[in-house]
Amino acid sequence: MTSGQPSGPDAAIADDRLAVLTEVEKRVLWLSTAIIDHANRVRPNPTGLKVGGHQASSASMVTIMTALWFEHLRAQDRVSVKPHASPVLHAVNYLLGELDERYLTTLREFGGLQSYPSRSKDPDPVDYSTGSVGIGATAPIWGALARRYVDSKGGGAGTGRQYSLVGDAELDEGACWEAILDPMVAELGEVVWIVDLNRQSLDRVVPNIGAFRIQGMFEAAGWQVLTVKYGRLLHELFERPGGDALRRRIDDMPNPEYQRLLRCTPAQLRERLPDSPELQGLVDALDDDTLLAAIRNLGGHDLQAVGDAFRAIDDTRPTVILAYTVKGHGLATAGHPQNHSSLLTADQLGELAASVGTSVDDPWARFADDSAAAELCRETATRLHRAPVPALPTVDVPTDIGRTPSGKATTQAALGRTLLDLTRSAPEAAARVVTLCPDVSSSTNLGGWVNKVGVWSADERRDWFDDDPETILHWRERPTGQHLELGIAEGNLVGLLGELGATWSRWGQPLLPIGVLYDPFVERALEPWSFGIYAGGQSILVGTPSGVSLAPEGGAHQSVTTPSVGLEQPGCTTYEPAFAIDVEWTLLASLARLGRPGGTSAYLRLSTRPIDQTLAAVPTDPAARERRRTQVVAGAYPLRRAPGKPDVTIAAMGAIVPEALAAADRLAEQGIAADVVCVTSPGLLFDAVQARAGHGDADTWVLDAAFPAHRAAPLVTILDGHPHTLAFLAGINQVRATHLGVSRFGQSGDLESVYRHHGIDADAVVTAALDVTD
Repeated sequence: MTSGQPSGPDAAIADDRLAVLTEVEKRVLWLSTAIIDHANRVRPNPTGLKVGGHQASSASMVTIMTALWFEHLRAQDRVSVKPHASPVLHAVNYLLGELDERYLTTLREFGGLQSYPSRSKDPDPVDYSTGSVGIGATAPIWGALARRYVDSKGGGAGTGRQYSLVGDAELDEGACWEAILDPMVAELGEVVWIVDLNRQSLDRVVPNIGAFRIQGMFEAAGWQVLTVKYGRLLHELFERPGGDALRRRIDDMPNPEYQRLLRCTPAQLRERLPDSPELQGLVDALDDDTLLAAIRNLGGHDLQAVGDAFRAIDDTRPTVILAYTVKGHGLATAGHPQNHSSLLTADQLGELAASVGTSVDDPWARFADDSAAAELCRETATRLHRAPVPALPTVDVPTDIGRTPSGKATTQAALGRTLLDLTRSAPEAAARVVTLCPDVSSSTNLGGWVNKVGVWSADERRDWFDDDPETILHWRERPTGQHLELGIAEGNLVGLLGELGATWSRWGQPLLPIGVLYDPFVERALEPWSFGIYAGGQSILVGTPSGVSLAPEGGAHQSVTTPSVGLEQPGCTTYEPAFAIDVEWTLLASLARLGRPGGTSAYLRLSTRPIDQTLAAVPTDPAARERRRTQVVAGAYPLRRAPGKPDVTIAAMGAIVPEALAAADRLAEQGIAADVVCVTSPGLLFDAVQARAGHGDADTWVLDAAFPAHRAAPLVTILDGHPHTLAFLAGINQVRATHLGVSRFGQSGDLESVYRHHGIDADAVVTAALDVTD
């Protein structure tokens, strides 16, 4: 739990302080607008390609961000900024001395300021990468959980609020509500969302934004709801005769009518606004400037009102501040329904410069050193200065635990077995492992691990079934636990996975996070997981069970394209091991790549099909075993070599390897010699192929080990997934090839029938080999 928000006097901001804040607010508005203008109108653009930027979306956030950064934020706090307000963040960082002036002209330029805030690519401080709607908004929730988890394991993560600056249209994303409704979130008092309620989307004014409905949904989830609707001027007018009628008129009018009033002249306002004699009297008593200012005087643009909301935050539960704003506030385009990507004209930009006290000719001028505004910037920069992230501790992950599985086993079960073995062989590394599931711990064979390490909770909770002899999975919740289970919402799972995978860069405390979910739902979780990788979160995602090998589950639960997803995902190494020992070796190698600069994530695709482990033919000689291990981790290994030169090579992956071996035996009976290569990582093999052609710097030795040129032969590839995943292997030695896999929706049935239906059984391999060698 965080402590209360420290600040100066609890009373309203003093007038002199408010005047300085207003001066900074105007400069932030100017800088954010000018950054976008320069990118689109000043910087040379020989291709004519649209650069883009969002002056109006930035303008609606200027007051909120000025109040937050220059009055309330602390060094230990973290902020996720809505994507289209990235120029405001850069403007703030520039005023605080955190961004060199040369970058102000590089918005969306190669090597410059990114389109949206990026932790890994922007040159100035960014707490959370945003850009994919809903994901950046929810990231601070998972950041809060990750901080609490790290802190429960010995401290070092400190305290601090986790702010999300959210556009109202972003609340349309289901990811937001999935996160808000998770039971753990109601306990996160450090989470604060500020909703930019400008009631506009990309193309239009939203007819009914449903603010009261949104408020009710947050309240039902246990959040504190603070509404900042009106500024000081309107509150003063509400106290005058006719004020109640004015409030009622604004409250009752639909959003489009209100937005239209923002575009009206004083004369038009006097005609359109009154709907009663009382309101007519009030309007008649106002001069034109006051009338124009009043209709725009929403709380989200009132530094005092926004500050009051920040001071009212209750740190015992999550808080949402609904801040009513005008999209484009302070700009000539304010309130226009098509202002989302519009740019001020040169004349309008000049008028803006004059109104805020700066110059188009010197757009990046700082405040005079002896000014109160400059002093506020220096004071804020000192307050927000963060100590460097401490040096990372060494996490030694073994490469081989030493067991050689026998009998029949599944790769899914091998995951839990390896984690348990790790607690005994490398307890310090095992202590940094944290596993996550969306309510599938027992069905994905993590039960033994969960029983061993317990379930994480900020506070210890009683296990009411600890004395029930029929309970197999023990749900012991305590701060020492290492397993977290979220509801059935894969987006939440990978959102938290990404933030747990970023603790090494935030607090110098590396974790080894593993998320386990049904493989058919990997694609559902792919966008937020991919975005987490982009933001620097290093983690392992395990999809299990996978493919049509879970035959009784039917077509709806048979993943087809996930092998190629792993092949194509940047920043990720994908493995689909065939044997239990392959799971151990690839999992350990993946863990060793986490939690460090230059580290990478991993995706393991596992199966529930029991396979005879003696088929792996693991060498008994230590040197030969290590050679096999390095090949497994590198992407492929020769599982069987035919005597002499082969007539055909069968490259198989995952659960289908037994069919490949059976087919090789049958081909041998017909006098056709077959090599069998077990592919463990198509992604690593593809990288090696590219590097051999001069594209990239991956190791290429694995190609010579698995597919040596002197054994080049026609090729058959097979996997329980889309056949194109391994089709590129034919290019290694430029051989004839045919590719077997699954490219149709499946159906329920026994394994033999389903494999035959999709043409991935031993008969299909034999036929393909005969065709390709004919």
